[in-house]
Amino acid sequence: MEKNGGRGGPIEHGFPHLATVRASITALFRRMSADGVRAYATSLSPAEAAFDASDDLHLGAQRVASAVVRALRLPDVRTVVAFRPMEEAAVVELAAGPEYFIEVNDRFRTHRRDLAAALSHEIAHVLLHRLELAFPDPAENEILTDTAGAYLGAGWLLLDAYREDALTHQRFGYLTPEEFGYVLAKRAALFGEDPSAWFTSPQAYEAYVRGSASAARDHRRAPLAAAGPLARRRYARARRGGVAPAGAAYRFEPESSGPGLRVAFPCPVCAQWVRVPVRGRLRARCGLCGTVLDCDT
Repeated sequence: MEKNGGRGGPIEHGFPHLATVRASITALFRRMSADGVRAYATSLSPAEAAFDASDDLHLGAQRVASAVVRALRLPDVRTVVAFRPMEEAAVVELAAGPEYFIEVNDRFRTHRRDLAAALSHEIAHVLLHRLELAFPDPAENEILTDTAGAYLGAGWLLLDAYREDALTHQRFGYLTPEEFGYVLAKRAALFGEDPSAWFTSPQAYEAYVRGSASAARDHRRAPLAAAGPLARRRYARARRGGVAPAGAAYRFEPESSGPGLRVAFPCPVCAQWVRVPVRGRLRARCGLCGTVLDCDT
């Protein structure tokens, strides 16, 4: 795992990878099923991730790695953590298992508060390796790994490792801080979880707030009934013409039987496309995650 922006370098912000993040959430539901994803209701706790100067270096690192393994529901995985000088924060050797070797940067010998963050990314790689879930593009595969770790309860640590002030510029992972906030807000909505109390970094909390605002907008887009007045008026104009405007989060299609229209739009939970007839107020169930959606088509 490399750090976004490196130590002291510029840190990317905003939502440049949002399409891949959404595709990653969809891929998790497709590969694991809705019930499989919902089995990850308990996040790694701050106490389990704690690693301070009072801990024995190697025993403490193994304890934290084991906690991440349990949080990602990999009961038959054993990890061996070693420290060495390296450019990356950490790397993992993806072999057949059940034992996986993780090497972490020597600086974690003393900068211990972020060791769990580095381990969470590498063990998320192990999980995806076990699931045989990957994207063809290596860069997108790293986005998938960060998204999976955060969405399944361990990757909030990567956001908490984000610090940016006059003296420090640090970012772990490949998502921007706001994108981590977006994924964590999606998880929070699914499980009724509020991770904001866990952040020790003020900048992480601010990024979570910005990401949460973006995630909330997914639930207020037409043709969802929760869409605001302006979005509903724009949708009504597009519906009359049967053509969605450029950049809209929906599209119109002819019905497979009959002369009517149907509208397709991404599920605000899993981003799988949902298709419903254009017939006014109705409820639809997402075929992938099972979420019941109140629509005004």
